[in-house]
Amino acid sequence: MGTPSKTTGLIAATISFISFGTSGAFVKPLLEAGWSPTAAVTARAATAGLVLLPFVLLSLRGRWHLLWHARWAVLGMGLVGVAVTQVLYFAAIGRIPVATALLIEFLAPLLLVGFTWAVTRKTPAPVVLIGSVLAVGGLVLVIGPGAIQAVDPVGVAAAFGAAIGCAVYFVIAARPNNGLPPVALAGAGLLLAAPVLALVGALGLLPFTAAFGDLVLFDTRTPWWVPLLVVAVVGTALAYASGITASGILGSRLASFIGLLEVVSASLFAWLLLGEELSTLQLFGGVLILAGIASVRAERQKAEPVVPAAVG
Repeated sequence: MGTPSKTTGLIAATISFISFGTSGAFVKPLLEAGWSPTAAVTARAATAGLVLLPFVLLSLRGRWHLLWHARWAVLGMGLVGVAVTQVLYFAAIGRIPVATALLIEFLAPLLLVGFTWAVTRKTPAPVVLIGSVLAVGGLVLVIGPGAIQAVDPVGVAAAFGAAIGCAVYFVIAARPNNGLPPVALAGAGLLLAAPVLALVGALGLLPFTAAFGDLVLFDTRTPWWVPLLVVAVVGTALAYASGITASGILGSRLASFIGLLEVVSASLFAWLLLGEELSTLQLFGGVLILAGIASVRAERQKAEPVVPAAVG
């Protein structure tokens, strides 16, 4: 079996950030109808896991030992990459502005750069440092300069915890994981995360409410399960499966930088579907993020020739 090309990885990463970007437009009607964020993400994870289950079974073809051999990756993906990250993010937005929480959570690529720097004691290439500055600058413009402000320290700490969880997601997704197919890792992780999130709600650690009547979706009365199904299938199942595939091909650093385009995608969908304003400053921020990704990608291309072809 040949090694997937970098082009395949970039396509998978693009599908992932576009899919993740649809979430806000379809989750918002649920929240406005009375769903708490914790209940919405629990239902989202459980439904997405069930959607992926047939693909998990097909990819494993009875090779259940792959799940056991990759048990730590599955546990890490489900408990840290999904459940802990989501719980900390929602805990953060309960105390600080959403824009601030998003800005902090999406610092995950910088955490990966810093971690590699600390572990290897090797200064990142200048293009990586430049790319990091460009990407973060673009992120601030897309989310909004108002995201940088003095806020509750507990909320900030929770958001940084979510950033660490996000970084762990990219690291786990980038590892070979003993031959476990990406779709199996995504599906198993989501099915593990759902009951953990439900337990958090049952214990009263975060608000947990749901409303099962009709709601307004794009000015039309719609059953509650319609936006939930869309966000579960597209914004979760497809997004995680393609994101894990992309990280396995591109590596955690590049995949995490490309993942920043999720905020650009979310802004575009909010503009197209919800009629929310999309400013020139936000578009320029998206250009800066692309420039940052190009810088990081240039460093990888430069380093690739020294990697033995047999490694895989």
